[in-house]
Amino acid sequence: MKVVVVGAGLSGLLAARTLSDAGVEVVVLDKGRSPGGRLATRRLGGGRLDHGAQFFTVRDPEFAALVDQWVDDGVVVEWCRGFDAGADGFPRYIARDGMNALAKHLARGLEVRCGSLVFGLLARRHPETGWHVQLDDGSVIDADAVVVTCPLPQTSSLLFSAGVSLPEQIRRGDYHRTLALLAVLDRASAVPDPGGVQGYAPFQFVADNQRKGISDVPTLTVHADPEWSAAHWADTADVILDALVELASPFIGEATIVERQLKRWRFATPTVIWPERCWVAEGRALAVAGDAFGGPKVEGAALSGIAAARALLTQ
Repeated sequence: MKVVVVGAGLSGLLAARTLSDAGVEVVVLDKGRSPGGRLATRRLGGGRLDHGAQFFTVRDPEFAALVDQWVDDGVVVEWCRGFDAGADGFPRYIARDGMNALAKHLARGLEVRCGSLVFGLLARRHPETGWHVQLDDGSVIDADAVVVTCPLPQTSSLLFSAGVSLPEQIRRGDYHRTLALLAVLDRASAVPDPGGVQGYAPFQFVADNQRKGISDVPTLTVHADPEWSAAHWADTADVILDALVELASPFIGEATIVERQLKRWRFATPTVIWPERCWVAEGRALAVAGDAFGGPKVEGAALSGIAAARALLTQ
């Protein structure tokens, strides 16, 4: 059995790990330059910044067992148990060297091909089951089964070529957008310990990556909330950055920004969650997974990828 996994975010990587552990040959394809998706970390001006997912929590026992293993492996550590008055006692976990380090850890030993854009799926005729996976460079990979984990609009477009009809809720699924300011400072920020602020309008989250423990120099990640991001999405980068810097001044404090960048997350958070952990095409060796299935954010994406792999293994 050979399976192609489309997307090397957390969901795709855990689908691939589950399949590989079961003895299945797996190829992971991703259009990006490195695995991780929203487990994204960037170096800027001598500092390190998580610019996608900032942390994750644990609720499900199966996910808890995974996180315990990552902690034992030295990849994941507990950051804190809440922020300011919103502290609730639940651990917030991060990857020790930035969130992308977790993706790289999960990708070890897997065949992950980055810079590989999948644009079509065609049903195989000989044998009568399986798929021809078409890439933008003209190459084709034959697979007995496929797991698709990219954002729903991209998934819908891809499966249209496969002649697979998705449920309307999945087909019409959309995502909130997020505009993010990434800034390197010349001195400590005014972000209070433990280094994160949540729900300070118009921001979804503000993180001091040095206090968080992943950067040697003061760096800020500032995520605008969905409403502000949607209203300013069409603005130029400089206009957005100037506005975010002004709004973030309470957290910049007396520091001066020595370098800054803008990150646009078009598919930041799903607006609707499919109630099941994955979706499997009836009578077809194809499963769809991601953070829009069974539960949002990091835990939902992880469990969705595992569920998709298990669904294919039991077909």
